[in-house]
Amino acid sequence: MTPWLPLGAGLLALVVGAELVVRSGTRLALRWSIPPVVIGLTVVALGTSAPELAVGIDAAIRGNGPLAVGNLIGTNLVNLLLILGASAVLTPIALSARTTTIDGPAVLVVSVLVLICGFDARFTRAEAVVLLLAGLVYLAITFRTARRGDAPALPVDTGARPFDPSTAAAVRDCLLLATGLAVIVVGADLLVRGAVELARDQGISEAVIGLTVVAIGTSAPELVTTVVSTLRGNRDIALGNLLGSSVLNIAVILGATILAAPAPIDIPGAVAHIDIPIMTGSAVLVVLLFRTGRRLSRLEGALFVTLYLGYLGYLLATRV
Repeated sequence: MTPWLPLGAGLLALVVGAELVVRSGTRLALRWSIPPVVIGLTVVALGTSAPELAVGIDAAIRGNGPLAVGNLIGTNLVNLLLILGASAVLTPIALSARTTTIDGPAVLVVSVLVLICGFDARFTRAEAVVLLLAGLVYLAITFRTARRGDAPALPVDTGARPFDPSTAAAVRDCLLLATGLAVIVVGADLLVRGAVELARDQGISEAVIGLTVVAIGTSAPELVTTVVSTLRGNRDIALGNLLGSSVLNIAVILGATILAAPAPIDIPGAVAHIDIPIMTGSAVLVVLLFRTGRRLSRLEGALFVTLYLGYLGYLLATRV
């Protein structure tokens, strides 16, 4: 059987599962009167990052650590350059004080941590704990600013239907949430199997498959959430969700992935000394542009997209 079949089925299942988790989880949180910012940080950010978490842990447990790390590094490059850039090309993004002082710097800090931890081409459990602590600090700062009313509002549409307070609706949302989580787990398994088989058939490293095919596929929930929010005029909300997911990807999810692995994860030298530095450099560029004009213009967005396409071309030309 061609590896593209489980790969495609896995990607589709991840997107569908993440959508079910975000929508049903958001409605349940609203039912329990959870503040919108808390919903955004937990249900939405973690929901859109659920594919990366499921793929990372599944790959780590199977001993495919380079695929797991490549997926998370590649996903953040997609987030910071391709999705952020495309969103700004659609319409310039005005930046809030929170974005320039908390979310942007947080992406840079955790990127530098990953650069330092992975420079020896190995991620250990001690380094995983450092990354997890950094993610918890970010969450704590966000919750603290939420209490002061500085945090953004809910960054997703809760669905076309009006909010239904009935018990039957609550049961339905619980079932949809459970179904979404199950679909994500199955999708992750299919995707990892297909990606590993594709890498072996084509003689391509698992890390490169993770950086390209898997990363672009698992970024679909962030892409949909960001583009829809941008088109509806919630530009800063879209940006906050994208940056928050980026922090969680390389702090919480990478940390959890390393801890799930049976041994320290060894990665190719090219990932440690080329791909991770490029991700960190992208975070530096994002922060610098955020600080210059409190606005991400169409030209800057086009620059981001061009940089990502250049990076993708480099991967295809030199490491495939």
